[in-house]
Amino acid sequence: MGEADCDVNTANGHKGTPTSQDDDKVYVNGVEGNGENGSVTRQAESAIKEEHNIENIFHVSIILPHQPYNIQIPVSLQGQVQDLRSSIVEQPGTFQYTCFHLEHNGQRINDFTELSDVKGLAAGSEIRLVEDPYTEREARMHVVRIREIIGAAGNRIDTVQGIQAGRSLHEFVSPWSGSEAASTTKHKSASSNLTADANPLTHFDFDGPASIQTLLPPTQDSLPKTIKSLCVSPWNPPPPLFRQKGDLLYLQLTTNEGEQFQITSHVSGFFVNRSSNSRFDPMPKTTPKTATAHSLLTLIQSLSPSFSGTFNAVLETNNKRDPLATFQVTSAIPSNPWLVSAPDISAAAHQPDISRSQETYLLSGVDNTETLRDWNEEIQSTRELPRETVQDRVFRERLIAKIFSEFNDAATRGAALVARGEVAPLNPTESKDAQIFVYNNIFYSFGADGVGTFTSEGGDEAARVAVGKDVAGVRSVNQLDIPGLATPGTIIVDYLGRRLVAQSIVPGIFKQREPDEPQVDYGGVEGKDVVADNEAFVSTFSQVSKALKVKRHPVWDKEGKKHMLEGSVETKGLLGTDGRKYILDLYRLAPLDISWLDAYWTDTPCPNQKPQERNYPHRMSVLRPEIIEAYWRLKMSEYVKSELGKRKNSPEEVSNSKDSESSKKATSPEDALTGTVSASVTKPDSVEAPKDGGRVDISAFSYLLNPDVFCGQAPQTAEEREDWTNDEKDVRAVADYLHQSIIPELMHDLKEGEVGFPMDGQSLSRLMHKRGINIRYVGKLASLTETESPRLQALKRLAEQEMVARAFKHVANRYVKDLPLVMATACLAHLLNCLLGTNFNSSPKPQLDEDLQYWYKEADLSFTEVTPKTLHTDIEMQTQLRYRYTLESTWVSNIRPAQLLREIALKLGLQLVAKDYQFTTARDQRPADESQLTNGTTPKSLTNDASTNGAPTKKKKKRTGGDSSPTLSNATAASSPALTFLADDIVNIVPVVKDSSSKSVLAEEALEAGRISMMQNQKELGQELLLESLSLYEQIYGILHPEVARVYHQLAMLYYNMEEKDAAVELAHKAVVISERTIGIDADETILSYLNLSLFEHANNNTAVALACMRHALELWKIIYGSNHPDCITTFNNAAVMLQHLKFFHESRVWFEKSHAISEQMSGKGSINTATLAFQLAQALALDQDHKGAVNRMREAYSTFHHKLGAEDRNTKEADSWLDQLTMNAVSIAKHAKDVQAQRVRRALFTPRVTLRTQPQAAVGRSSAESLAGHGPQTSGALDNRSIDELMRYIESSGDAARKTPPRKRKNPRTRRI
Repeated sequence: MGEADCDVNTANGHKGTPTSQDDDKVYVNGVEGNGENGSVTRQAESAIKEEHNIENIFHVSIILPHQPYNIQIPVSLQGQVQDLRSSIVEQPGTFQYTCFHLEHNGQRINDFTELSDVKGLAAGSEIRLVEDPYTEREARMHVVRIREIIGAAGNRIDTVQGIQAGRSLHEFVSPWSGSEAASTTKHKSASSNLTADANPLTHFDFDGPASIQTLLPPTQDSLPKTIKSLCVSPWNPPPPLFRQKGDLLYLQLTTNEGEQFQITSHVSGFFVNRSSNSRFDPMPKTTPKTATAHSLLTLIQSLSPSFSGTFNAVLETNNKRDPLATFQVTSAIPSNPWLVSAPDISAAAHQPDISRSQETYLLSGVDNTETLRDWNEEIQSTRELPRETVQDRVFRERLIAKIFSEFNDAATRGAALVARGEVAPLNPTESKDAQIFVYNNIFYSFGADGVGTFTSEGGDEAARVAVGKDVAGVRSVNQLDIPGLATPGTIIVDYLGRRLVAQSIVPGIFKQREPDEPQVDYGGVEGKDVVADNEAFVSTFSQVSKALKVKRHPVWDKEGKKHMLEGSVETKGLLGTDGRKYILDLYRLAPLDISWLDAYWTDTPCPNQKPQERNYPHRMSVLRPEIIEAYWRLKMSEYVKSELGKRKNSPEEVSNSKDSESSKKATSPEDALTGTVSASVTKPDSVEAPKDGGRVDISAFSYLLNPDVFCGQAPQTAEEREDWTNDEKDVRAVADYLHQSIIPELMHDLKEGEVGFPMDGQSLSRLMHKRGINIRYVGKLASLTETESPRLQALKRLAEQEMVARAFKHVANRYVKDLPLVMATACLAHLLNCLLGTNFNSSPKPQLDEDLQYWYKEADLSFTEVTPKTLHTDIEMQTQLRYRYTLESTWVSNIRPAQLLREIALKLGLQLVAKDYQFTTARDQRPADESQLTNGTTPKSLTNDASTNGAPTKKKKKRTGGDSSPTLSNATAASSPALTFLADDIVNIVPVVKDSSSKSVLAEEALEAGRISMMQNQKELGQELLLESLSLYEQIYGILHPEVARVYHQLAMLYYNMEEKDAAVELAHKAVVISERTIGIDADETILSYLNLSLFEHANNNTAVALACMRHALELWKIIYGSNHPDCITTFNNAAVMLQHLKFFHESRVWFEKSHAISEQMSGKGSINTATLAFQLAQALALDQDHKGAVNRMREAYSTFHHKLGAEDRNTKEADSWLDQLTMNAVSIAKHAKDVQAQRVRRALFTPRVTLRTQPQAAVGRSSAESLAGHGPQTSGALDNRSIDELMRYIESSGDAARKTPPRKRKNPRTRRI
């Protein structure tokens, strides 16, 4: 590894991964298989071979009609002609071409075919670009493109994408070398020029307040203006006479020289006409003679002398930026920052641009008909594309991802219009909650119980949850990708307090059938009273049921007639008028969580019940699919063990044992996946291995659940009642498994540091969902933290913050949903003041324009009566009602305003102006809670300047500073307002979207196959598969997509483990940029990407850049969590290692001290983790010439190792050896000349090159081993296994011999203790 390599795995409490004795085995989905014959690997290998048979990358010559006349373009026969066209128009010399066709050997090439269909196309072939006559649409698209290229489009006002949507800060974090990120440039010179007072971590305050500047890009110079304006002329559209002559559009151009030109867009190109602002004459102007061209770009160049210079300046400026930071996000909804800089929202930032209002016409035409699409037909037709070959699958999945992305964008825009009341309902006489809408061929309805469907289940609350579960169910079915089964495009949008459901229109869903004919063809028609069963749906529905662990079961209608259904009675099948089978209403794919309902729901609640005994808001509390899958694997494991027990007593088994052993390697995972399973997996999600390597036939195993138990069904016969009772027992067993095993295991893992600790509410929710725990159990997690464990106290604080944020969301939605948009910000600002601003103004008053009250007399203004006390009471009631958790009486004073404000803003889609929000008055500033881990206590904490290091200290003055929550601080303090939040501080509200898009199965298969090959040490094949998977992700999703960011992150870690550092750094940089733009600039995944990018840059000898990335990640960490996150020990150790690498020994010591101090708080002074860090700190102190402190810390480490591990443990012996040597050196230095001995000790003691190693940050909910993907050699030991004498000889011999023989890698002391 690098010169400064340190493993701090034990420091964070992460256990090392024991080496498996069966290294040649590979496990796929919990099933053992032989790697060389693995089905996933074989499929991926065949896919690569198939692609290699097609793929032949070569260059072709493109003959152009104008300069530069000839360009070379790389092509692949597996590509499309459209891909070649895109490559041509993106070249700097061919920007002007948009309307053309391609010819090869004099034959026109069809634009919608594959290049492999072009006869005779080979390396060196010439393809001629031939300009075509324009149509009106092509002319409009040409104008839009040219405006974009020359920078004349201006800033758009988007109703869906928020202010500064898709923002990236990556290029401002560290001074990259031009457009090249540090992925390709070695910054050794930057590292060597750093000084101790000027390194990126200088003046970092561990416990200081968060700075909003971390989230804001620096002020940038605007791009040079190429022209003054380019817009559609007032003379547009052309009269019929001139349209017949070929006129398509009339444009108006104003150059930088101040000249104005009227331009005609003709079928043959563009020319300057004779018109003026007051006279219409579209005939060509005779002078200048060059005022005509096929491309508008060429015409502008000939009309404006300064255009070429400014246009080149624009191109040069854009080329200096990272392309990933400038590309438009089209394949996903870009992330919206919750804080935006004031200059971007000021009135001065809004510049006049008449063409801004004309873009709709340019994009959609006069009648806006070009954007109207039959979404359902497009979605279903795309799914029905062939999928036989790899190329078919790539093409199909790419189109599926594209159509879902476009549908999600269109549906979100329509939902925002519906919520604002700008779309007329189809049934205006109904109540508002029951109204339905159609806009842009998309069907909209509210997530409320407008027609009484969920009256017995909880009304509006149940309906809101049901539509959310429906989207999740549609996503699950889409992921199964069952041929012959269709689902409508579906998303839900939370906006302005309301939840809207947007769906593609299913053909025939509005059709009125005959009176005796049910409205649906399968499932419950009118609740449970009328049930339809159609044999045509059984085959497809059964595939869904089997995959989702749903049992085929009977249900009974109101007449007692029995119907056998493959899914829940609520799940419906509809035969559309297009002949397709649609599956609808998928909110009950899983059974109810009966344990929760038994405790917190009664069908006939007593009105006099106390608030804490009140019913849960709804009865739609279903189990998550993850817990069902986990329990299914547990039962399968029990089944396999039972079969193995029977086999041991079978005489036939004894005679066949040798045959079984010899055939073990001949059986592939494909066999296991289709009917057999190896019993060699010891993890909970698989089955345990017998020593004889036998296999068990699992075809007879079945464990399916009935989703309709506890839902009012009435079995008719004794046998039916018995079966129903057994089904109920099965469901109860899953619920009990959740309470008795899953939740305790999660608490144990978080307490012991086995997995990455959540950073914010989103990561906590994601962790719970991954384990199969519903968010309603977050209160149970908080109640289980009643212990002295600091890690669990941190979890409690995070869980309480999440509950308060969610409770506030429900309260705010109740007040906002019936308000017009113009009043929504005043309402939200008042509620925020009542929650977060009471220490600044204890009696906030709402800011509401009286004129608005006059115009909106029917608006519900009950929010004006809200006071801090009533809001706090509402939040306490919501927390008790929804999470069965009672907040402490001091919860208001314990909240962290900055972090809670962020959580609320993300949940409600708020964008606030970035400024210094005053949460408290100056005299009420409380002492900084430097640990930020316990409620109401302020333990001692180390600063950057002092440390006890085991020595007695005098009492010091208590440090004063900011609030226990880092308050948002700006460089220039604003004048204190009367209120913390003003209505104008909420500058935008964006929709919060949940979609049903599925993931690419093909890309995931290739990635998994690459991992398997790497595990089997098939490096060449593994790398090929990994690169192929990356190519598939990019092709299918497009570059700027969250899934692509995650695969970049995973591949970067894999390449880092393979010592491919350059590749790891390059991928990590891309992961950071894409994460920022699509997930969030301060999301926990983005922070993790920055931390690992820092690690990779350091390993690549770019330590200065690594420290800059780490500083940015730590500042983001403060914003979303605060100081002293339980997992920051790893990061602080990595920082210390990097500083030692730069010879900043004192600064490194400070970071080691902080890491050790947090470990004492988290794990206790006598833990192995703390002892390991004390060992490292002692070495750092010796390097910093603090020999007494070094002896004290090493003595602490030795004492702990001796007590915990015993005198014979290697760690104990090493600590003892180091303690003796350090003591001897301390005595020797006191007796001899200080200058000579100081030099000797500095060189002789701990050397980063030999002993320290940086450690990747564990992802939330994953162990360090999982973060490292479980591949490649790992060194989890943090202690050096060589004596000081050996290190002295190493130094004195310049380390030549030591470099040839690297130190033996050590294991985690906690692992060796077992």
